[in-house]
Amino acid sequence: MRVIMFDIDTLRADHMGCYGYGRDTTPVMDSVAEEGVCFDRYYCPNAPCLPSRASLISGQYGIHNGIVGHGGTAADMRLQGESRGFTDLMSENGLFMQFRRAGFHTVSFSTFAERHSAWWFNAGFHECFNVGNRGGESAEMVTPHVLDWLERNGEEDNWMLHVHYWDPHTPYRTPADYESHFQGTPLPDDWITDDIFREHLLHIGPHCANEINMWNDDTFPQWPKHPGRLEDREAAKHLIDLYDDGVRYTDDNIGMVLDYLKSHGLYDENLAIIITADHGEDLGEFGVYGEHGMADEPVCRIPMIIRWPGVEGGKRVTGFHDNVDLLPTVQELLGTQTFGNYRYDGVSFAAALREGKDCSRPCEVLTQCAHVCQRSVRFDNYIYIRTVHGGYHLLPDEMLFDLEADPHEQHNLAEERPELCARGARMILDWNDEMMKTSAYDADPMWTVMREGGPEHCRGHLEAYLDRLAGTPREYGIPLLKEKYSYWSRGEQ
Repeated sequence: MRVIMFDIDTLRADHMGCYGYGRDTTPVMDSVAEEGVCFDRYYCPNAPCLPSRASLISGQYGIHNGIVGHGGTAADMRLQGESRGFTDLMSENGLFMQFRRAGFHTVSFSTFAERHSAWWFNAGFHECFNVGNRGGESAEMVTPHVLDWLERNGEEDNWMLHVHYWDPHTPYRTPADYESHFQGTPLPDDWITDDIFREHLLHIGPHCANEINMWNDDTFPQWPKHPGRLEDREAAKHLIDLYDDGVRYTDDNIGMVLDYLKSHGLYDENLAIIITADHGEDLGEFGVYGEHGMADEPVCRIPMIIRWPGVEGGKRVTGFHDNVDLLPTVQELLGTQTFGNYRYDGVSFAAALREGKDCSRPCEVLTQCAHVCQRSVRFDNYIYIRTVHGGYHLLPDEMLFDLEADPHEQHNLAEERPELCARGARMILDWNDEMMKTSAYDADPMWTVMREGGPEHCRGHLEAYLDRLAGTPREYGIPLLKEKYSYWSRGEQ
């Protein structure tokens, strides 16, 4: 058996053809979905990059493994402490270690561990290829190494390749000579009207139309396609086109790898393919462009496509699942055993693959503490979002959206549907209680982030941002920000 896992940064599920998108962004991945099993409501429970992959590798939510943010204490995997033996249990039980324990030769093509000082990510790999750009690389820097490895080793049996592509991640960076597939063609869902975009121009907060570069409108010569600001609605469309180009460019490179396997007789019934992402992207939702800074649907819903030997293809799984479920699923499929007294939060969905059995949860609780501090719950057709720190966006403390009627989260139903807000709040509270009952630590790491000064990407930026707003049409936000974030504006972080 051979396994290849495509780990794609910032791949928003609803911008893929197999998830209903109207543009031809993912023809190669769509073809894999036709041969495999596609999960419709699959989530990263801890967004964005570092917390999501911590959950993926550990099989634990951030409230247990400790990683919910991008800086401070909550950006490090919790130490096992007194019970630690010669090696720690997380490293011995992580996702990639399952393949190694099952006898696979494991190889990663990724810069992720270096980008986030997350060296635990490499546990279980025999080989790690790091092109050295810390996530700034494009696929043409990665794919040749994958093809070279396959040329030298592909005929061997029992290998597992982890191939990590960054191209949908901001800054959008397809090569200068890469011809756009989408510039000049209409968006499938042109929901950003002139009126909505005028509102976006008045939005307060990072990564808005006036500050694509988070806190300012700087541009960079190494990424000439990526704009610093959006002047008009057409510019907003252009940014979404760039994102879709990044998705298509990734798909093109996956196609090169799969074409190699096909041309060398390696694309057979014994080849497993896993396609997933760490998180998605907001592309205008909440007035935010080109960022993954909320615990909302566009950021937290991710693809999961699995083609596995012996599993009937062409099926869809509709229930709620998230990325902590992959580890126990792989463990069951490979027949590996848990090492020591280690606890997974995930639930195996192997029976869903093999037998079509419903292994789903009734809801999904989602956490984001890198750009904002939010905890959300996804249930039925709704997402309920509680904001503790809005990352200097002027967000309500409670938000509720009917995603079937309002997929871009424009109409907050919190005041109209208090009974649903109460239901969502209770789900989060019950989940939090259950997580803390089984935690070896006293603190919920979300509150560690708050005690250490709030989300990492906001620390130290408020005063300069207030100065930037002065004398502009957004000056109205200065007193509102000072009132809402008075603790931080007094410099007490």
